[in-house]
Amino acid sequence: MPFAVWSILVAAILPLLAVVPAKINRKYDNARPRNPEFWKEGFAERAMGAQLNSLESFPFFAIAVLVALGYGGDPSWVDSLCGLYLSIRAVYIFVYWTNRPGLRSLAWFVGWGATIAIFTSPAWS
Repeated sequence: MPFAVWSILVAAILPLLAVVPAKINRKYDNARPRNPEFWKEGFAERAMGAQLNSLESFPFFAIAVLVALGYGGDPSWVDSLCGLYLSIRAVYIFVYWTNRPGLRSLAWFVGWGATIAIFTSPAWS
């Protein structure tokens, strides 16, 4: 199976990983995991934001990979772009956690561009 297909699985796991550090907190109540009070400010709010954005970006990324591979995109180029996407999404989560909105926007833009490039790659092959 190509790396690009495996990257779909990794991209699906990233949103879950985005909130793990917030949940490793004595104030987190696993009996009430969606308690809005816990997620309303600070690091927990940023971790939830990173998770939600990761969930929002996932469907287009997954479809882009399937389109690229299904319609003849260059597999090595698609693999490289998938690596870029996953790397930049990890950066995105980190800069979201550390409250760096300018870098977060830049990382989002690069990830979006990588996804567009993946989706349109069959047109250049």
